[in-house]
Amino acid sequence: MTRPPEFHAAKWNEPVVMELGRPGGRGQHFPAPEDEIRSAVGIDLIPGEMARTDRPDLPEITEFEAQRHYLHLSQMTLGMMGVSLFGTCTMKYNSKTAEFATLRPELAAVHPYQHPDTLQGVLQIIHDMDGMLRSLSGMDQFIFQAGGGANAAYTMACVARAYWADKGMLGQRTEMVTSVQAHPCNPATAAAAGFKVVNLPLEENGYPSLDALRAAVSGNTALIMINNPDDMGIYNPEIKEWVRIAKEAGALCFYDHANFNGVMGKLSARELGFDACMFMLHKTFGAPKAGGGPAVGAFGCSDELAAYLPTPVVVKAGDRYALDEDRPKSMGKIREYWGNVPQVVKAYAWTRAMGADGIELGADISVVSNNYMDKRLAEIPGLAISNPDVSARRMEMTRWSLGPIAEETGIGTVDFANRMADYGIDPWWMSHEPWIVAEPFTPEPGELWSKEDIDLWIDVVAKICEEARSDPEMVKSAPHNQAIAQVKGDAFEDPAKWAMTWRAWKRKQEAADQGKRGAA
Repeated sequence: MTRPPEFHAAKWNEPVVMELGRPGGRGQHFPAPEDEIRSAVGIDLIPGEMARTDRPDLPEITEFEAQRHYLHLSQMTLGMMGVSLFGTCTMKYNSKTAEFATLRPELAAVHPYQHPDTLQGVLQIIHDMDGMLRSLSGMDQFIFQAGGGANAAYTMACVARAYWADKGMLGQRTEMVTSVQAHPCNPATAAAAGFKVVNLPLEENGYPSLDALRAAVSGNTALIMINNPDDMGIYNPEIKEWVRIAKEAGALCFYDHANFNGVMGKLSARELGFDACMFMLHKTFGAPKAGGGPAVGAFGCSDELAAYLPTPVVVKAGDRYALDEDRPKSMGKIREYWGNVPQVVKAYAWTRAMGADGIELGADISVVSNNYMDKRLAEIPGLAISNPDVSARRMEMTRWSLGPIAEETGIGTVDFANRMADYGIDPWWMSHEPWIVAEPFTPEPGELWSKEDIDLWIDVVAKICEEARSDPEMVKSAPHNQAIAQVKGDAFEDPAKWAMTWRAWKRKQEAADQGKRGAA
């Protein structure tokens, strides 16, 4: 067993930035405008109706003080700098080359409403990324407007709605069929788009049977939405037959590719019969997830559905690139502009760097690493694998359960996650809600982490299992080595106790102080 790392976070008694500084503190002194500028534009550079009548409530601090403040905050943040086998998110190294590329003025200083003639380089990257995803999926058109996986699923639901409305059948095609183990964004977004959700239960193989699907689909089925492999790591080998049965009922078929990492380059959504799919650029394609955003859910579809895509669509005419807004059947925008273009550029850099051979190798490493991890986790007393009767090897992730050790010690998955932070290991991701596995955790090594990293992560899990038996109260009260002790979430349920702006915080604090004085 690897010796778990000794770790203790820095701790600073750091106020919020709004409480720093003093009147007159400045990070930069701007010179007065030259006489030539004054004579050309006048003294009042801002129209009177737009000028402030009071000073902005901002901290007055020097550049060095601002730098030191945020350095202190970064030292107190663990966030994604340890070993993070963050399941269903395929956390990858985010290259500094790609980060640098998105800071260049050719991208950072442009605006999507510029004339396309001034955006040719950016449009070419989007067009080329579209082409690479077509090669991986077999689809005919990709867009990058959707802000993440859930937004891409909603795009599918809205495209389906527009498709059936155009056919004059939206009043009949009212249902969406999915699995209880599909990502919750699929039923949620379909419901938000007005469809009735039909959820199929899992059966002995870890996925719904073909008979259950046949019973569920009908002339009322507008679409099916499914991810494969699922978050248990189980791949449904009957997926092609699934699609065939759904198509026989006339339904559209959407492939949620959030778990693409283990099958990259191994299968094509279109060859399996799907009409549309989505990829997570901020996961599978090496762009940063960044704590929940920015994100891109790349949405691709067949020519038959392309007419209903959100606008604009990047197209190429000759050697020039343009934004196609003239799409009369479009379902409208799903998000502003063209989506999060810097993330597309980072994903483009990753895809070009990997190449076709590298992408397939990444999938191989991901599956091998996950099965190595599964073998070692199975040797730790107190853990249980999801769907234990399924003997097939899992794909690039596996959902595990702390149910046995929780029954034995009272220590659950949240306690484990808090304690992991004491070893400098990023707390794990558990499961989508509602939990269908007791006290879950869902690790995913992907192709990034070395065998030594994976061993270290597993050894920390084994160590916490020992601690749960020998000193459960210590685990339950973790973290102990972090800058901040265990955070109680009660305050987040009370709007009187939290604020999103400094002005709201001051208002609520003043009200709280008045309440205390009144009570006294």
